[in-house]
Amino acid sequence: MGGPARSVEALDVVDGLVNPPDDEPAFHVVLPSLPGFGFSGKPRTPGWDLRRIADVWAELMTRLGYERFLAQGSDWGAMVTITLAIHHPDRVAMMHTTVPHATRPSGFSDDELTATERDWLDHEEQFRRTGMGYAAIQSTRPQTIGYGLVDSPAAQLAWIIEKFHDAADCQGHPENAVSRHRMLDNVAFYWFSASGASSARLYWESARNGSGLDMTTPVTVPTAVSVFPEELRKLPRSWVERRFVDLRRWNVLDRGGHFPMLETPTTFVAELRASFRDAPDE
Repeated sequence: MGGPARSVEALDVVDGLVNPPDDEPAFHVVLPSLPGFGFSGKPRTPGWDLRRIADVWAELMTRLGYERFLAQGSDWGAMVTITLAIHHPDRVAMMHTTVPHATRPSGFSDDELTATERDWLDHEEQFRRTGMGYAAIQSTRPQTIGYGLVDSPAAQLAWIIEKFHDAADCQGHPENAVSRHRMLDNVAFYWFSASGASSARLYWESARNGSGLDMTTPVTVPTAVSVFPEELRKLPRSWVERRFVDLRRWNVLDRGGHFPMLETPTTFVAELRASFRDAPDE
């Protein structure tokens, strides 16, 4: 797994994955922090894009003794997981994501969409129009906003809590989805590590010189997808199947948003167990 604050977000799911009931699979869980985030070092030179991070993750797993492994990711972690699957398919036995990035297939007609899928695409388009200001700032002027985030706890708090308001399944109030304690844990992860500026640079790295996510290369690694109803980006299954050519599992949930490990930890654990229970050995 990997993502902006995944180490904090995973606090309520790790035990269920590591110490399951006797009839459920158990996992070794590795939770790396992305470069510039949390407990990781802060890059001092450009070049820490998704491809480099994926290569480092593969090397990390080698050093930990895992020649093959399962990969899970959402948010930035989804992009790293997909990049791992593209460039290290021999290492990834199976992947799971809540955000299966794909593009509209050539020749695809909107007549093929279900009513739900139309709503999904409309929701994403609305978010792109009204909710992407943070990404525009961080991808073009990360250092400017970074000074404020590192200098002011109020700024850091507002910056993060807005994301819970917009992206959690919370009906207008973040605490309907995530406890105040866990949200403050998340904010503290950024504040005490002074990573407001260094974490913003990943947006900049991914916006320059074509260093962002590869959106078109087919993904051949066996894949499972869990679709949470308030996730920011939900794509038609037909689009996903066209790119993730070995889609083993697809499940649309009835509750949860962009932070499923925090919002619905029991459901998230169940999704990983169901997805990885029959992962191929070779």
